[in-house]
Amino acid sequence: MNSTPSPYRVIAVCTENICRSPMAELMLRAALEREGLDGLADVDSAGTTGYEAGRPIDPRAARRLAATQLTSGQHIAREWVGEWFRERDLILALDIDHYAWLTEAAPDQESLDKIRMLRSFDPAMAGRDPLDQGIEDPWYGGHADFDAVWHQIHAALPGVVDHIKAAVLNNAQLQRQAY
Repeated sequence: MNSTPSPYRVIAVCTENICRSPMAELMLRAALEREGLDGLADVDSAGTTGYEAGRPIDPRAARRLAATQLTSGQHIAREWVGEWFRERDLILALDIDHYAWLTEAAPDQESLDKIRMLRSFDPAMAGRDPLDQGIEDPWYGGHADFDAVWHQIHAALPGVVDHIKAAVLNNAQLQRQAY
């Protein structure tokens, strides 16, 4: 029997899913593609609220992503669904409010263990208190705020990619042992 392992599932979570989390989703997806992991990991995003559900990405976030040839025209904001605690392998909170919301909503310890602050993967932020690892909402600011978000996400990407690589290799090894 030859079975293909399920992709490692990652979701980025912010408030309304129009700025930070779609930026993280698209940037991480591109980083995984560059590493040849695009078929082994799926990345998506959601918001803790449904205020912007059904809307496109914020134009300022889209503009910042386009500056690095990432297209965001297909993004549609959506609200977190509780079943995703079971269905995702890694849940990336973009700020402390999202982290707190997710940890409160988590139905069990297994779900809690999946929740991480995105910037905890940034070597400069690793080991720091989650309060210090947040990415502030750029929605109230200008282009410089979206640039800052881009740089903060970018700094965490190598660590997230390494984490996913290790998890995918571990899962493949476990599957081989099962046969």
